[in-house]
Amino acid sequence: MKKTLRNPYLPSWEYIPDGEPHLFDGRVYVYGSHDLFNGWVYCLNDYVCWSAPEDDLSDWRYEGVIYRKEQDPNNPGGEQCLYAPDVTRGPDGRYYLYYVLDHENIVSAAVCDTPAGEYSFYGFVHYPDGTLLGNRPGDDPQFDPAVLTEGDKTYLYTGGVCFPFEKEKGGAMGMLLDRDMLTVLEGPVFVVPSAKTSAGSDFEKHEFFEASSIRKFGELYYFVYSSVQMNELCYAVSREPLSGFRYGGVLVSNCDRGIGGWKDPDKRTNVGGNNHGGLLEAAGERYIFYHRHTNGTEFSRQGCMEKLTVLPDGSMPQVEMTSNCGGEPLPGRGEYPAYIACCLFREGLGHERRDPVMPRITQDGRDGDEESGYVAGITDGVTVGFKYFDCRGVKRVTVRTRGYAGGRFEVRTSLDGEALGEIALSFRNRWTSFGAPIEIADGVHPLYFTYRGPGSAMLASFGLE
Repeated sequence: MKKTLRNPYLPSWEYIPDGEPHLFDGRVYVYGSHDLFNGWVYCLNDYVCWSAPEDDLSDWRYEGVIYRKEQDPNNPGGEQCLYAPDVTRGPDGRYYLYYVLDHENIVSAAVCDTPAGEYSFYGFVHYPDGTLLGNRPGDDPQFDPAVLTEGDKTYLYTGGVCFPFEKEKGGAMGMLLDRDMLTVLEGPVFVVPSAKTSAGSDFEKHEFFEASSIRKFGELYYFVYSSVQMNELCYAVSREPLSGFRYGGVLVSNCDRGIGGWKDPDKRTNVGGNNHGGLLEAAGERYIFYHRHTNGTEFSRQGCMEKLTVLPDGSMPQVEMTSNCGGEPLPGRGEYPAYIACCLFREGLGHERRDPVMPRITQDGRDGDEESGYVAGITDGVTVGFKYFDCRGVKRVTVRTRGYAGGRFEVRTSLDGEALGEIALSFRNRWTSFGAPIEIADGVHPLYFTYRGPGSAMLASFGLE
């Protein structure tokens, strides 16, 4: 039996940002960088892979470590981190993984006979004269490679980090590779502008920052990227792989800017941050994969996905962050873990991940411990929200909390609505359930829990009865 789709789609103790989903022979494989829980910089772990059947994206299987940072000849001691990768099946049927080390400006490649086996170092992307891509005078630094193979042609895209105040970097670049998957035959050419080159274009205010990703659906090429807004994934579309891209719009924001449920579209319902992901078309549906920030830092990111609506002209409107991946609503009965929260903020608090009093999704233990996540840092004015539930006959709501908090949770089905009821808490140093008779009208609703009172609570789960 299929499980319900939930965000994050991987276990709560796994930290895979920059997710690139690819469909190979009936299975979806997700490739990304690999953060460390409680890490101090980005991407401290080796590459791993998870996969799921095309028709059941709730059934993820751990494929293991596919590439270790020490395998790159420029990193034998493992001091450098493996930044966001991408994978393609080449013309020869083998699988090629492209990546950039955190202190390099060149693109490395590894190869494997299967999508999720052990990849071996293959070489560096270079020009026909042997000069490495990124080392030729005038080259932009290489970053965040994306790759697409059509028949015997493979297109590589790179570029970033393009801050608006920088005047040196031109944006996202694309190029054609030879059949050896390493030699640049054409390009690089700029395909999506940075703030330096966007004047007069439809990319203004949503220029390329980083996080290249490329797909082709039908006759259209979709280039997904992180914009200078630093929280959103946008897309550009063209009928040609290396030219003609026009701005398409925002796909998702990891702070729900512009769509978060408030009357003010610029008001956020999460702490945002860098974003990276890719498109997937599987079993007749299209999804955007992205990541959220957890643990109160930039360095413990988790993969999420949302189902998209594709309009007749091929455009895709922005979707909101949800607990149910934008799919069928979750059953309005039973107990749900708090780490599936898609809305987490405190009234009057700025959107800085390093704020010591910010609410955050975290876990006990160390990196790799299979500990269930929970929400911590719940102080007066914090709202924890979940979307969406098909509620039928709900008469009671419970929460499982711990911590020195003697206040109450107000329960709502609208951010701006009246409270349906309150659940009183008392100080506990272990997980304890509290409940109250609260009726929720029949129908599909979001659920919001706003804490009022002294102390700081942690929320492990909530229940609908």
